[in-house]
Formats: sequence, structure tokens, C-alpha cells
Amino acid sequence: MRIGVDVGGTNTDAVLMNGRRVVALCKQPTSENISDGIVAAIGAVLAQSGVAPQCIRCTMIGTTQFTNAFVERRGMQPVGVIRIALPSTTAVPPLLDWPADARETIGDHCYLVGGGYRYDGRVDSHLDEGALRTAARALCRAGVSSVAISCVFSPLNAEMEQRAQAIMRSEIPGAAISLSSQIGSIGLLARENAAVMNASLAALSQRIVRSFRDALRRLDIDSPFYISQNDGTLLGADDVERYPVLTFASGPTNSMRGAAYLSGIDQAIVADIGGTTTDIGMLVNGFPRESAMTADIGGVRTNFRMPDVLALGLGGGSRVRNGRLVTVGPDSVGYRLTQDAQVFGGETLTASDIACAAGYVELGDCRRVADLPAKFVSDAVAEIHAQIAEGVDKIRTSATPLPLILVGGGSVLVRDPIPGVAQVITPEHAAVANAIGAAIAQVGGEIDRVYAYDTEGRDAVLAAARQTARDRAVAAGAEPDSVEIVDIEELPLAYVPGGAVRVRVKAAGDLALDNAEPVVNSNIQR
Repeated sequence: MRIGVDVGGTNTDAVLMNGRRVVALCKQPTSENISDGIVAAIGAVLAQSGVAPQCIRCTMIGTTQFTNAFVERRGMQPVGVIRIALPSTTAVPPLLDWPADARETIGDHCYLVGGGYRYDGRVDSHLDEGALRTAARALCRAGVSSVAISCVFSPLNAEMEQRAQAIMRSEIPGAAISLSSQIGSIGLLARENAAVMNASLAALSQRIVRSFRDALRRLDIDSPFYISQNDGTLLGADDVERYPVLTFASGPTNSMRGAAYLSGIDQAIVADIGGTTTDIGMLVNGFPRESAMTADIGGVRTNFRMPDVLALGLGGGSRVRNGRLVTVGPDSVGYRLTQDAQVFGGETLTASDIACAAGYVELGDCRRVADLPAKFVSDAVAEIHAQIAEGVDKIRTSATPLPLILVGGGSVLVRDPIPGVAQVITPEHAAVANAIGAAIAQVGGEIDRVYAYDTEGRDAVLAAARQTARDRAVAAGAEPDSVEIVDIEELPLAYVPGGAVRVRVKAAGDLALDNAEPVVNSNIQR
């Protein structure tokens, strides 16, 4: 048996699963103390099922805490920024495009040192170890213990970053070090930003992971636990402490994976309607389509993997106003829905109140909204459906009609047809699809590097890349017989000789429960 938990901004959801079967589920408002909310949610599903804590083989947790912390500039710490690139890149210093408030938090601790590689992984400039030691000593004197290291083309060859890490640790005992090669892809500036962002959350990640451990300890659950990444696969707790940014956007990813599982459909559009927002994305082979664009998080441009998700300010707690036009959202009562919504005795008219008045669902006391004018209710319903329809149009890349799968607690807001989709599906247990997505999360392996097709041959390159991705998934803890290739991407590089092509291959497989400890990120060097 396994437990899946999703800690959202409005609700904390938990499910207990026996294999692929949902045994018990719980949805409740998120508490200010995350640990208390997890204890309450898991305690509820254990009580419902009568299952003893000792029967739980593993627990999977999805969380938005790290994303929210960076966006809100909360819990961040100063970072030493080391760029290995001289004599190149001097025209564009680190943190150049960061918002002023974020730069102020990070501090002015940036150092450029000699080194770097060419596009094919060959050395361009040798590593200046003397300059690295000078920078490390300056950081130590300044009391900076979190360091982000980036190097030109390090995703192709990480040796200089790894050597720099060893030097930093020898000079700054106990330093928390983030390597850009283990977070982002080829582009230096966006990858460097991702590493700095990660390093700024180092202390917070330790506190949050510790709170998860404490919550499970309070429940007498002594089995391993994992945290879901933003690509739909699992990450061991120790690796989350080191690389919290890999969990960014894991909430929508879990919901989309849960939607695929509950519906049995792996090519579809998914709308996850929560209490505050609606996230719309595309399912490709049962996994969220990844964004091809750099991701802007809290005003900082990054290039680590992120699901291609469109967020709308529409949810069950969205405020509804009757002015010249009926508006729904984008502001929401959030986790106070059960106190502020009119059907629960509050004074705020919400989208959930409209769903009750329209007869879509029964929540609280629907008699409290029975006197709303029929035209006002129908106009609000039309506005809700119009926002979903517009989001669907924006996220899809072809006119071919696909199914639309509705999940999340706010999925009750939509009952009418949506233009341009083949059918609208709301599967059983849709309200807790995010927790189910966490519970069924697989173990992944990935390779992302540049090859020369002219000399190595396309077929040989792709065969080797597929095998490497499979091997990495197995090394990360996947059951070998379950591993499948779920995504292949080829991107020819213009103006680079030798038929250079960036190849990314991703494999995923089921967690081998007999060997459940530890699951590791196969891309992280220890």
C-alpha cells in the first residue's frame, strides 16, 4: 500500500492506494502549519480504511512550497555565484535580469573565473583553480554558505563544475552547493539563474523536508517517502533537500498524471480546477507536455524542465461580481472557502455558490443562494465556461479535437460542452487527481546532450541515447521490465559544424517497491 499527498494553496489532499486501486481519500483545507495538514489528511485516510501505519510501503508528496517561497521572496538566503567562463561572457554579468528585490536578497557575491567547454564538450579554457579558491575564501569571510556554480556547456561535460564544488567544500565547510549542470539545459544564463534560485532555497528545503519527515514520524509511518518532480517522476527526500527547484510546478504535473490514470487516456487536454486557479495542459503519452520556452518564475528566467501549463485565475473560491458585466475571479477566497462562501454561511459570492445555484453540485446549504436571479446565475456559468474554452484554445497546438479531462475539486463548475473538444470527461475521484498523480508517480531517467550526426550516425546515436535513459531510470529505482521511452526530442543546432543535434530522451518506469530505498535522481552526481 502507498499514500499520495498533494499540499496545495487551498486544499491538502491524500489518497491511500492498494496497487492501482483507490482505497480511501481525503480533501481538507490546507493548514498554516504544513506538517499538521499532512498529519490530518493521512490520518483521515488511515482511519477511513482501518489500515495500520505499518502496512504503508511508501509515501509520495507533492508540494508547492518551494515555488511559493521564491515567488513571495520568503525563506531565501544569500548566494555566492560562481561562473566558470572567462575569458568569455564578461559583457553579461550574473543576475543581470533579476528583479531588484530578488537581487537584494541574493546579495552581491558574484565571481567570474577562467574555464569552460565548447559545444561538443571539449575544453575551451582550463579551470582557474586559484581564482576559485580566492572566491571561496571571500565568500567564507562574508558568511555566505550557499553557492551556485555554472560553467559554459557544463551539461555536456560537468567535470569543471564538479572540481569547483570540491574546492568550495574544502574552503567553506558545510557549504550547500548547487551545480547548474544538474538542473538546467544548454543555455548558460537561464541555467545559471536556475542554479542561483536553487541555492537561495537551500536552508528552506532542509526545513520543509524535515517537516515532512516529522509528520510521517508522528503517524508512526516508518517507510520511505518521496517528493514528486515537475516531470511526473519521483525524487528522493535527500535529493529534494539539495535540489528543491526540481519540484517547481509539480502540482499541475501530479494532476495531469492523475487525470491520465483515472481516465485511461494518455493523449488529451487536462483542466485542473482548484480552489484558487485552473491549470490547463496537454497530456502526451500520459505525461505533461514540457514547455519549449524558458520559464519565468518570480520574475527570473530559467531553462530547467517545466510542464507547459496555462494558469487561469479561476477556481471554486473565485469571487463573483455582478457589475456591468458578470466577472468570475481572478481573486479568490482560497482556503477560506468553507468560511467565506455564502453556502457555508459567509458573505462572499463565489464560483462554488454559482455551481450550487445552477444545480451542478450540493455544498453547504444551497438554500442560501436559491434567490439569486436566474439570468445572473446563467451569465456567471457562461463566464466560467468561456474562460475554460479560451484556455483550451490557447494550450492546444492543432485543430484536431481531443478529449478534455476535468479534475480537481473545482471540476464541478463545468457541466456544459466546451467548443473544440471531442468530449468532456470528469472521471471518478477527479477531486483528488493530484494526490493520485503523486501516488502513482514513476521513476525517470533522462539524457540531454549534443551529438554529431555526421560522424556518429543518427540511428546509432538514438539507440545509445535510449539505452542510457533506460539505464538511468533503472539506476534511479525503476522496475527494469516496466521502463519505457516516453519522450524523444531532436533539435538541430544551427551554425554548429558536424551535423550537431541536441538529443533529449526520457524514460520512465514503476518504482520497484522491493528496493524502494533509496530513489535517486539519476542526473545528480554525488
